[in-house]
Amino acid sequence: MGCLGNLLWLIFGGFFAGLSWLLIGLLWCITIVGIPIGKQCFKMAKLTFAPFGKTVEYGGGPVRLLVNILWLIFGGIEMAAEFAVFGLLLCISIIGIPFGLQMFKLAKLSLMPFGAKVK
Repeated sequence: MGCLGNLLWLIFGGFFAGLSWLLIGLLWCITIVGIPIGKQCFKMAKLTFAPFGKTVEYGGGPVRLLVNILWLIFGGIEMAAEFAVFGLLLCISIIGIPFGLQMFKLAKLSLMPFGAKVK
């Protein structure tokens, strides 16, 4: 399911979801202070372009908590809402349920991306 799922994923909304991560990453990289956050956005864009067959493990720490709070204020909530709405739309049909579940996985990830490891 991995290769075929990722190909269909790009056709049915994954391409635009990945572009949103790239756009946010570019906006963060405009400032010198935001470059580490922008680099994390590029890593999440890589996951978004091919999410099937990958799992996410969440970690923590005080610095990551502060960066995640900053992320929520400046882009995380909007991205989570975007992925959740697309996930609901994809879950309307039976065929779209696996793609909707991937959107929900990305919605959770877009709320707290720092400290998350993709396996």
